[in-house]
Amino acid sequence: MTTTDQIAYDNALKRVRKIKGFYTHLIVYIVINIMIIVLNTQNLKPGESYFQWNNFATALFWGIGLAAHGLSVFIPAIVLGRDWEELKIKELMEKQKNGNWE
Repeated sequence: MTTTDQIAYDNALKRVRKIKGFYTHLIVYIVINIMIIVLNTQNLKPGESYFQWNNFATALFWGIGLAAHGLSVFIPAIVLGRDWEELKIKELMEKQKNGNWE
């Protein structure tokens, strides 16, 4: 495997691990929140409504964290493009080679 192929493989592996990490986080979020819903419904008193702040606080705040995680994984590829990182590295290497290093 050439150096270029190895770099491409390493970048792809890093990206796959980030995506896998997000999906794992999503699955844990869903499972835990289902468990919380089940426990909260079992502990309701007769006539008590499920729609209370304490029943949704965990899902809300954790959901905000999950959304931030998703944005950090998927938005850079959408906004900057797939080859942005590689193009930027080449640009900086060219500047360094020409003595215009910032």
